[in-house]
Amino acid sequence: MILMENNQLRIEDLYSNDSTVCFEAVRRIKNSVIGSNRIKGLVLEQGIAGRLVTLMNIANGDIAREAMIVVGSLAKGTEQHLRVLIDEQAVPTLLVNTQSDKFPFVEASLRCLRTIFKSRLAPIDLIYSGINSLSSSSSVCANFQSPILPHLISLAANPKSSYVIKECIANILAASCLTTDHQNIMKDLGAIPLIAAFIYETSNPYQVRLAALNWLANLCSQNRSVSLLVASEIYSGRNMLDMLHEMMGQKNTNEMQLLAAKCMTYIYRSNGIYSSDHRLLYRTLPTLIMLCKKDRPTILRAQAADILALLTESDIQLQQHASICDHLMNSLSDMLKQSSNVNRTINSLDSGRDNHMAVDDGDVSAVSPPVDEQNQLIVSNDIREAAFKAFASLGANDEDIRKKLIETEFLMDEMMNALDDASNWRVRLAALRCLHSLSRSVSQLRTTFQDHEIWVPLRTLLNSSRDEMINLASSVLCNLLLEFSPSKAHFLDRSSVELLCDLTRKEDPNIRLNGVWALMNMAYQAEQQVKQLILNCLGTEQIFRLLTDTDTNILMKTLGLLRNLLTNKSHIDVIMSNHGKQIMSAIILILEGDHSSDVKEQALCILGNIADGNEAKDCIMSNEDILKKLTSYMINGNVNLQTAATFCINNLVWNQEEGAAERQERLKELSVPKILQQLVNSNNATLFDRAKSALQQFNNLNNGK
Repeated sequence: MILMENNQLRIEDLYSNDSTVCFEAVRRIKNSVIGSNRIKGLVLEQGIAGRLVTLMNIANGDIAREAMIVVGSLAKGTEQHLRVLIDEQAVPTLLVNTQSDKFPFVEASLRCLRTIFKSRLAPIDLIYSGINSLSSSSSVCANFQSPILPHLISLAANPKSSYVIKECIANILAASCLTTDHQNIMKDLGAIPLIAAFIYETSNPYQVRLAALNWLANLCSQNRSVSLLVASEIYSGRNMLDMLHEMMGQKNTNEMQLLAAKCMTYIYRSNGIYSSDHRLLYRTLPTLIMLCKKDRPTILRAQAADILALLTESDIQLQQHASICDHLMNSLSDMLKQSSNVNRTINSLDSGRDNHMAVDDGDVSAVSPPVDEQNQLIVSNDIREAAFKAFASLGANDEDIRKKLIETEFLMDEMMNALDDASNWRVRLAALRCLHSLSRSVSQLRTTFQDHEIWVPLRTLLNSSRDEMINLASSVLCNLLLEFSPSKAHFLDRSSVELLCDLTRKEDPNIRLNGVWALMNMAYQAEQQVKQLILNCLGTEQIFRLLTDTDTNILMKTLGLLRNLLTNKSHIDVIMSNHGKQIMSAIILILEGDHSSDVKEQALCILGNIADGNEAKDCIMSNEDILKKLTSYMINGNVNLQTAATFCINNLVWNQEEGAAERQERLKELSVPKILQQLVNSNNATLFDRAKSALQQFNNLNNGK
């Protein structure tokens, strides 16, 4: 028994065989649980979920409808409440109920399903039961007369179906459209013309059209084939994109404009249309910018900025248009200011509650943040995240835009605060994206970043437990380590080098790439002790592993690292005296491997650097295999490989250096002068110059004798 507001719920009546008694029990529970998560939890603790699911059977008539209303109300509670209902197989029963020929009963089932499918816990696969490509779930709804998804689409298309049925199905299927397989199955079952009918027919209520737009957006997300079909879809003589264009008009509600713009953005990002499309450039972009303005609702602003970030992420023309359009920078800056004010207010209230708790050691739950404040904080973080993402996209490619961003009020200070704040990783990641965009600016690397000590939070972020955070942080570090960046000086220590070397051992290839890339930048024009530190921390075994990486970019950056390490005569000699055998083995590995000409060119350039050393030249001259490879690449059909090999020969035979005569004699035995004589006939200016220079070294030495 549960006492609720002095009334007994008499839970045992729920199990009565008397239909009247059972019906009244269900109604009492329905009236008690509405609007109270606490009572929902108390009711579910009585173990009635299974009984309610049983009562939802079509044969139970009015009791079944009331039971579905109760289940729908319970599903609006916490995730724990919903999990209980899902575990008791509420969803399969509700899906079976949609087969009823009584539309009010179908509506009740779909309303309940709509509530459940708003949650991330929803058993999406059940929607695809009976579909061949997703047949693993087909046994779950054994009582279903036909595959579920075709039935729902057919039901939505039925002229006799109510607007409630259409809206519920559109929302359920929008929530169930999460993968490419899902999108393609829906497309093949006729989802696109059905959605077109929903949004075109103005007789459809507002909520039906909104649900259809949401479904369309999810259908097109990252799916080019679907997006192309949508872009070419004609309904009642109207192109579907033109319908979306019209729905972004200011005569429509903010929500409708937003969803229509979201559809257009997803279609564009799936390569369904070009960025030059006038509907994108002159309607979608301005619509999203308008929805970011101060006079719009906070949640709407956050959603608009998030979509705007996606729209402008990769196209410089859209970025440039957005940056000069309708004070967007100020709108985004205001979003950061608004978020900061909310957070500051809530933190102040929390601090007051904490102080109260210290004086009056009462119930901790009594001083926890109220639900309204928690919701405000969630919305505040959403708008903060969206603003940073929009700023990041705007500054992705254009230096002039980055300058505007840096000069935008609040941005740098709020970004630094977000990078230091570990309370919300998504906001932190968005701020890091913004930092990454700004770090591509040469002028900001030299000035603003130095003033804000950006390297301080970056060290912490490189130790994150999230790969996406490490990936972005290491990308920023690659830029900070460029030779003209003053920030580089703050990373030339053993702990920084060890951290970067650890990144090269990560499973994520993007992180491995960034680790090697950062080391390559660090090694450029570095002091000898820094280079030696890199080699000691990385180790030759790890270098070999990186040179055999399946990612060509990692291989190229590793070769770039070796090339930067092997510069400056004295540095080359020291490094080769300690690691010469291993480095030469690595170069042979590349030259003998099945690699592109670009990769082999880098290996030959490393040999050219080694040949610039004094003692290091012997590592090449004493290696018969390397000498033969050099001569073979000199006569290779690829001019870049010929040029790189000739560059190495030129350094080896330079007659002003000790031992030049002996090296020239050995290379004569390999017919190098004859090959050089052929190369001076090349039409390539660089190859001609290098071959001519090397040939002169042979001739000058002979003339001197």
